Amino acid sequence: MEVRPVVQVAVCGPASATPAELAHARRVGELLAARGATVLCGGGGGVMAAVAAGARSGDGLVIAVRPDDGTAPGPVAEATATLLTNLGQARNAVLVWSADAVITVGGSWGTLSEVALAMRRGQVPVVVLGGWRVVDATGEPAPGSRHVDTPEEAVRAALADRPVRGAGTGGRRA
Repeated sequence: MEVRPVVQVAVCGPASATPAELAHARRVGELLAARGATVLCGGGGGVMAAVAAGARSGDGLVIAVRPDDGTAPGPVAEATATLLTNLGQARNAVLVWSADAVITVGGSWGTLSEVALAMRRGQVPVVVLGGWRVVDATGEPAPGSRHVDTPEEAVRAALADRPVRGAGTGGRRA
């Protein structure tokens, strides 16, 4: 049996999300799970909870990278496993550096920092679904980011040319 590496996709977005952003995030989670990708998220509410719920509904693997020590009140995304970093917003760097691709849904200051960190890192697709438009000094889309309109386009762009195992394999890095 051929074993291929599992792709880890960070899905980032605001805890205070609109209904449309929540629907997009849930659909992104469903699509990533169907493709066998591991979903990384911030472990909070809003987009983070929606993407986790979508992925878990498809038996997907969800890793939450929390900014706290696990004692903070508030919504927590349904995850397969949780990493407690106790790094505050610095956990955003851990999240994007652990990913093979980054999808953002909607926008907040925290989401913008994740986009910036992923763009600075390079080497990974950065897909923006709604929210921040990252442009260069001439107003053109910044190299390395791709703006899309649908969850389907976001997942296709994030997983382009990236081998993933079939759905339901509960994969781990090879």
